[in-house]
Amino acid sequence: MFRRLTPVAKNILIINVAIFMISSFLKLPLSEYFGLRVVFSSEFAPYQFLTYMWLHGGFGHILGNMIAVLVFAPMLEGVWGSKRFLTFYLICGVGAGVLYGTADFFEKLPLKQDAEAYLENPTPEGFERFIIQHKNPYFNLTGLGELSDAYYENENNLGVISQTKRVVEETYEIFVTRGNMIGASGAVFGILFAFAFLFPNTELFLLFPPIPIKAKYLVFFYAMYEIYSEVNRTAGDNVAHLAHIGGMLIAFLLLKYWKNDTGKFY
Repeated sequence: MFRRLTPVAKNILIINVAIFMISSFLKLPLSEYFGLRVVFSSEFAPYQFLTYMWLHGGFGHILGNMIAVLVFAPMLEGVWGSKRFLTFYLICGVGAGVLYGTADFFEKLPLKQDAEAYLENPTPEGFERFIIQHKNPYFNLTGLGELSDAYYENENNLGVISQTKRVVEETYEIFVTRGNMIGASGAVFGILFAFAFLFPNTELFLLFPPIPIKAKYLVFFYAMYEIYSEVNRTAGDNVAHLAHIGGMLIAFLLLKYWKNDTGKFY
């Protein structure tokens, strides 16, 4: 199988699988250092916009991404050549990370500001407002309500104030300090978009359901699903749908630029 692979696609597979196996067997916490953090986190580093895309959280995660690379990447590399395909892959991955990071910044900034404001000036009203606006699924809501009531009843109780500060600090830690994004999905969704863009009428055979579908329709439905999933995000959904959308958007912009710049895609 590897003999039919183009050079860059082959190396992408080898690097991703090797990193996954080494980190899994040696139990190395690579995602803690190289996963993409929110930019105002003390553990953020600019290189994470590149390194996050070479890490995966589980076997199913890496399997899905690498199957897409295995199936679609060789055709793109065969058309563009290795240098342009590698450029495309990296730009889609980094670009998806930047778009996700930008959205993540604005999404988590209110939590940062509210946590800092409360810790600087704790009040019963401020605590109630914080737990309502920043619901933490890891805390018992009934217990938080009782803590809030106790704070209202005795707002000078240092023990209660200390407990409320711990709740705020742990909420911030869970959603900001601990959170990171990993995976090659942004770059992979760029590959999927480019394949449909260059070979729109190529028929692909799905496994579930077992029917043929043209590439352009498959990618269109995929994009609509990702947009719907991001807008209607459910509790417990830790998939970075925005990174998937970002990978497609970067791919579209890059393909349009190349077309306008050279008159062709390769």
